[in-house]
Amino acid sequence: MPSFLRTIRLDTSDSQIFEAAAGPGEWAVPGGFEFCELEPDEIRGKTRQAFANGFLSLESFGRSTLVMVAEIAENELEALVQALAMHFVSVYGAPDLAAALPVARGEIDFAAELAQGQPPNTLLSVSRAHDDAGGIREEFRVMPSPASAQHALVWDVVEDGNA
Repeated sequence: MPSFLRTIRLDTSDSQIFEAAAGPGEWAVPGGFEFCELEPDEIRGKTRQAFANGFLSLESFGRSTLVMVAEIAENELEALVQALAMHFVSVYGAPDLAAALPVARGEIDFAAELAQGQPPNTLLSVSRAHDDAGGIREEFRVMPSPASAQHALVWDVVEDGNA
């Protein structure tokens, strides 16, 4: 089964820092395309936070600071392509669904590529900035799931041999 990105909320901060926060458990893409038509000086306030650190939900089209890797069925992936293509038509002015579908598929494929090879529940964050040429540069940070990390025990019983 393929992997994809799903929003996660560790606290309520997303609802305070983004204009529209994604709900927990929504499928998501990085969503940097949302800022392509904006000049750097136009990106301020909550839009700046979404630009700098937000993934875009494909259900509510809100933003999330973190996503986690989760398995997804192939038919769900195809439904996400359709939903994103319709969003491109209704919000971004794509001329029609036929024109929007390849672009939507590219976004979905990119998000799936980010998740590929990562164990379920791995967390990802994004950091975006404008480069010297005015383009948008994205960097992704992978945080392994807590189950895969080795933790020291606070209390451990050890025989000392002095019985």
